[in-house]
Amino acid sequence: MQALALALCALQLCPAVLGGRWGQPFLVERPQSRRLSKLGGFSWKNCGNGTDPFVIESLSIAPDPIHIPGDLKVSAAVSSKADIGSPLKAVFTVEKKIVDMWLKIPCVDQIGSCTYDGLCGILDNVIPPGSPCPEPLLSYGIPCHCPFQKGSYSLPSSEFYLPTTQLPSWLTNGDYRVQVVLSSGAKQLACVQVALSLHSE
Repeated sequence: MQALALALCALQLCPAVLGGRWGQPFLVERPQSRRLSKLGGFSWKNCGNGTDPFVIESLSIAPDPIHIPGDLKVSAAVSSKADIGSPLKAVFTVEKKIVDMWLKIPCVDQIGSCTYDGLCGILDNVIPPGSPCPEPLLSYGIPCHCPFQKGSYSLPSSEFYLPTTQLPSWLTNGDYRVQVVLSSGAKQLACVQVALSLHSE
């Protein structure tokens, strides 16, 4: 689930991933925006140098393609050889395939190839400290606040709902590649690359 969440967050779709927690639809009207209708061709890989403490061991998403709004099933397993806490930063690199080339999408209004500092604070804003983690994370003992203790975490096949989501007009249909590098200070913690196709109406 983490890889899918990171990819959607890069496209400013984090609330779509978290929307099921509150049961509220995510619909942001933007000038000349279009509705995201389908995500497909999903694949992922760890892209670190082999020494990163955090890695994704397995990740499965069904169906493919995912129709939005709609349900999807996710199972995942991750492991970390070190505790992960503040300061925590994520650097997103988002590219779109044009013919046979990958072109980098700049950071526009916090969408695209952006850097996000203070991820622990962002998590606290989404899920206030002291409140329980949303299901199914709570049932399976998966943390949602910093610091994340080292160890292995697994999410058995679980169902999530992706509500209606609007995209800016410049985020056009096509194949995308998203790389996310997590770091704390000068130390790289993880590198994950996700590929997917977007279709909007």
